[in-house]
Amino acid sequence: MMLKIFNTLTGRREVFEPMEPNKVRMYVCGVTVYDYCHIGHARSALVFDVLRRYLESCGYAVTFVKNFTDVDDKIIKRANEQGVACDAITTKYIQAYHEDMGKLGIRVATEEPKATEHIAEIVQLTEQLVAKGLAYIVGGDVYFEVAKYPEYGRLSKRRIEDLQAGARVDVDERKRHPMDFALWKSSKHGEPAWESPWGLGRPGWHIECSAMSMQHLGETFDIHGGGMDLIFPHHENEIAQSCGATGKEFARYWVHNGFVQINQEKMSKSLGNFFTIREIFEKSEWSEEMTGEILRYFLLSTHYRGPLDFSDQALKEAKNALNGFYDLFGRLSESGGEAVRGEGLDQAVDRCRAAFQAAMDDDLNTPVAIATLQGLRSDVNKMIDKGLSTEGRKKARQEFRSLGKVLGLFDVDTWQFGSAVSETLPLNIEEATTVKLVLNERDIERMLIERREARNRKDFQRADEIRKSLAAQGVIIEDKPDGTSRWKR
Repeated sequence: MMLKIFNTLTGRREVFEPMEPNKVRMYVCGVTVYDYCHIGHARSALVFDVLRRYLESCGYAVTFVKNFTDVDDKIIKRANEQGVACDAITTKYIQAYHEDMGKLGIRVATEEPKATEHIAEIVQLTEQLVAKGLAYIVGGDVYFEVAKYPEYGRLSKRRIEDLQAGARVDVDERKRHPMDFALWKSSKHGEPAWESPWGLGRPGWHIECSAMSMQHLGETFDIHGGGMDLIFPHHENEIAQSCGATGKEFARYWVHNGFVQINQEKMSKSLGNFFTIREIFEKSEWSEEMTGEILRYFLLSTHYRGPLDFSDQALKEAKNALNGFYDLFGRLSESGGEAVRGEGLDQAVDRCRAAFQAAMDDDLNTPVAIATLQGLRSDVNKMIDKGLSTEGRKKARQEFRSLGKVLGLFDVDTWQFGSAVSETLPLNIEEATTVKLVLNERDIERMLIERREARNRKDFQRADEIRKSLAAQGVIIEDKPDGTSRWKR
C-alpha cells in the first residue's frame, strides 16, 4: 500500500504514514444535532467511512472518533421554540442521524463523544490556555487571543492582517482582536450551564473538538477530517488552541471533502433546493426507486474533493449502473458448465484488483475505482457468454463482494430494481437476430450507460456490439456532438 492523500495543511498530496505502524487514529467533526441531516452531511460521513474501510482493508487497526455537538446556540434556539429541554432535541436528532446513516451503510464510529460529556476536559484545556497567556478573561467569558499564536492562518492560508481588515464593524468590542474566539461563554438565563473557574457557562464550539479528540486519540494523532466549510474558522481555531496548549503538532493530515450542489447551484434553503436525507427517500419522484446503496453509489461517483452535483438524472444513472452489476450477479448465481471455460478470469481479477488499489491509493479516487469494477463486469459478462464454470462464477461473485466491501457496495442479496429481461439481453448482433426481446426504457437506459462506459475506456468493440444489439431490436442511437446520446424506437 502506498496511499497518497491530499493534506490541506501542506496543500499537496502526501504519502500517508501513520505515527504507529499498522495503527491509524482519525477524528472527524460530526454534526450539530438540532435538525435532520442533509445530503452534504451524508457526503462527508461517506467519504470518511470509505477512508476507514480502505485503511482497514490494507491491514490497519483504525480508531475512528466522530463527535456530536450537543450544546450550541442553534440547539438552544430550537429547544426554546419547541418549549422542551435541550437534551430532548439532541437525543431526537442523534437517533435520527444513526437511522439516516444506517440506510447508507455508514458504520458507527469507534467512539462517538458528546460535548456535554467532556465539560471537565474542556475546562482543563481552557485553563491551560489562560495559564500560558494565550487566552484572556472578560467577565465570565474566555477568549483565545489569535495574535499570540504566530502561525494562525496556516491551514486556511489566511493572514491575521487580512482577516482584521475584512472583519465586520459590529464585532464584540470587548475582544482584543476581531478574530479572537470564545473558549468559554458565560451563561444566560434559560441556557444550559456548567460550573467553571469563570462562573456558570458553556463551552465554545471550537474548544469542544480539541478537547474530545485529544481525550480519545492523544495530543497528536494521524488524520483530522471534515467538510471544506470547516477549514475556516473551525479547524483553523482547533489548530491554534490545541498546538498552543500542548506545544505539539495537533493532527498530521487534514482531509476535507467538497461541497454538494443541487442541479449545479449551491444548496440553500433560501433557493428551495435543500434536501435532507429523509426527503430524498420520501420525495415522490425518488421514493419508489431509492435505496441507500443507490445514494451511496452516486456519492462515490465523484472524487471526494471536487464539487458534487445532485440531480434527478444523476440518481437515475446511479440506479441504472447498479442494475448492471446486479444483473450480472443474477447471472453469476446460475449454474455454469462443468469445464472451466471463459479462460482469463484470474487475469481479469488480478488486473481489476491492481487498478482498484492504484485508484484508491491515488487520494481515494473512488470514481476510477468504480470504473475498474465496471471493466471487470464487462469482462465477466463476456466469459459467461462463452461458458464460465460454476466454480468460476462463484469466484467472480466473491471478488465483487470483496472489492465492493471497501466501497460499501454490492452487499444486497435481493435487488428490487433488477430486470429479468436485462439478464438475458443479447450481447452481440448474431444473438440479437435470433432472440427477439421487448426492451423497456430501463433496459435501454442501462445499455446506453454501459455503452458510454465502454467508449470512455476505449472498448469500442463492446460499444459497437451494444449499438448493433439495440438496432436489431428497433432501437436507434443518435450520438450528439457533446458526447451524450439519445435513442428512439
